[in-house]
Amino acid sequence: MKSRQEALALLHEYTKSESLLKHALGVEAAMLWYAKYYECSEEEQQKWAITGLLHDFDYEMFPEPTAPDGHPFKGNTILAELGYPDDVRDAIMGHAAYTGVARETQMAKALFAVDELSGLITAATLVRPDRSLHTITPKSVKKKMKDKAFAKGCNRDDIRQGAEELGVDLGEHIAHVIEAMCAVATELGLDGESL
Repeated sequence: MKSRQEALALLHEYTKSESLLKHALGVEAAMLWYAKYYECSEEEQQKWAITGLLHDFDYEMFPEPTAPDGHPFKGNTILAELGYPDDVRDAIMGHAAYTGVARETQMAKALFAVDELSGLITAATLVRPDRSLHTITPKSVKKKMKDKAFAKGCNRDDIRQGAEELGVDLGEHIAHVIEAMCAVATELGLDGESL
């Protein structure tokens, strides 16, 4: 397995957008949280985190979801050439429903479950007066989730389906991802200090 430093360098090579870089860090944190929750070994925890970090690394350069030249197909090819393991690449392919790749591992299910949700939590935090992950609640995220005009790009059905696939109550799942993202709140600019 590649190191986080190598994965981070790859992310920065392909991604320049600050919001996409922050999204990668948020998903990485959520994946690490779930790897610990499922009592994975330290090696597996690193693998889960790197999978989260790299899940969208090709999106900015190859945004069109058309095989084989778009996200995540292009990224999958790049990761294969770099020697990333099949389970990492399968999880990344599976996080985009349109690829048709089944989510068969717990890691793949977790990636799908945290991806859209981390984006919704970020959006919900950004409109708060304090812009702090430390004060947002699952209840307030659920309220924003019901508002179809808010963060239209976040797929609510994927969020619900992700929690179901993990076998976790939606409210608990939201709480877990908030807790995970709080660990990197400063890097995400969501610590309330960056006002």
